[in-house]
Amino acid sequence: MKKRLLVAMVGLVGAVLIAHDVPLALHLSQIERDRLTTAIERDAFTIGGKISPTLPLDDPERHSAIDAVLDEYSLTKNGIVVVVDRNGYLISSTDTAIAKGTDYAGRPEIATALLGDPSSGTRLSSTLGGDLVYVAVPVLSGAEVLGAVRITFPKSVLDKSVRDQLQGLLLAACVSVAMAIVLALVFARTVTKPLDNLRVTTDILASGDLTATATEEGPRETRQLARSFNVMAKRLGGLADRQRSFAGDASHQLRTPLTALRLRLEQAGELVASSPELAQTHIDEALNETDRLTHLIEQLLHLARAEGAVLEKENVDVCEIVRDRAHEWQYLADENDVSIVVQAPEILLVNTNQLALREIIDNYVDNAIEVAPSASQVTITVLATAESVQIVVGDAGRGMTSEQRDRAFDRFWRADIDSNRRTGSGLGLAIVAQLAHACGMQVELRQSPHGGVDAVVDIPNTI
Repeated sequence: MKKRLLVAMVGLVGAVLIAHDVPLALHLSQIERDRLTTAIERDAFTIGGKISPTLPLDDPERHSAIDAVLDEYSLTKNGIVVVVDRNGYLISSTDTAIAKGTDYAGRPEIATALLGDPSSGTRLSSTLGGDLVYVAVPVLSGAEVLGAVRITFPKSVLDKSVRDQLQGLLLAACVSVAMAIVLALVFARTVTKPLDNLRVTTDILASGDLTATATEEGPRETRQLARSFNVMAKRLGGLADRQRSFAGDASHQLRTPLTALRLRLEQAGELVASSPELAQTHIDEALNETDRLTHLIEQLLHLARAEGAVLEKENVDVCEIVRDRAHEWQYLADENDVSIVVQAPEILLVNTNQLALREIIDNYVDNAIEVAPSASQVTITVLATAESVQIVVGDAGRGMTSEQRDRAFDRFWRADIDSNRRTGSGLGLAIVAQLAHACGMQVELRQSPHGGVDAVVDIPNTI
């Protein structure tokens, strides 16, 4: 990944530089050539202006004055200057190898200048054996053309000057690429190092160490990824612990009814011939153990489905649900001579899972009816606060100690023989706790002011 990031960033910078600097280099090259040509042309006009008064003089004076101007030019510039009269014959030149009086009238640039028009450009020189850059301008006295001045440079000199100007642009491009490489390395390390650490932590987790956690480092996205990984690892660890505990508890709880069932059947088999009535009694008890075992397995499956689940929520009327559950349980309550009283407003909306809330209320009401004394009542109260909505199911039973209330939501826990609740699988409140956790609710048991227990479910007010 680090190599791909490096290649991608450097490639992107390179593409931008090519798209930007190549046209810029061509533009700067043309500007530099035009600047140099203009500078040469300016020098030619300057020389022409200086020698213009001397061209009408006699030869000795004229040659002396022109040579002085050309010598002054040669001190600072390397161009070859040619001065011709109005007929195109050489008067003076900075190139001493050219004889005075040489006819330049046939040179195109000289011919154009003698007609009164400056000219510039590049052409092949048979004398130099290569391309040269030239500028030829007329020497004027008013409107009269007295001669012409031509300045030439080898094209390589102009090309070198252009290359010198473009070196700065090339250097800037190289610096940009170097900076892109450095930044790509830093960025790649910043991104890949946390990912490599996360991969190592993932391998540790995959090997079975569910306590492995990733360091939250690097950019915001990798920190969020590490945070999500840690949440997942913690949840997996919790699930694994709960599954081990669940398997141990379930095997222990299933062993008792299976052993009792086996003993009953063995006793019934031994007595079926000698005492059919006693054998039938053992068979009936075996059927009761079978019912208990079936109920226990159903509760275990219910708990397994609820454990670790995240249930979808919806807006529901908690008061309607409470009244509906109270009506359904009233039939069983009548058999125990217990009344169910609902204290709730007309309507109260909460955001939760309806099925989970019904299951929690059913467990609370079932427990309350079983422990409630004859001719007492079970109250279901709905209380609304700014932060939450509470449903309280209270009974008038013998109550529970603080330690019993703290342990009541543990799997397979049941009160001792002196408690009101001595039957059941011990999974009902464990299922309640799992369903509440899956919906973001809180459950607890409190000491009731009437002496029994208040079973509470607290639903956050998110509407």
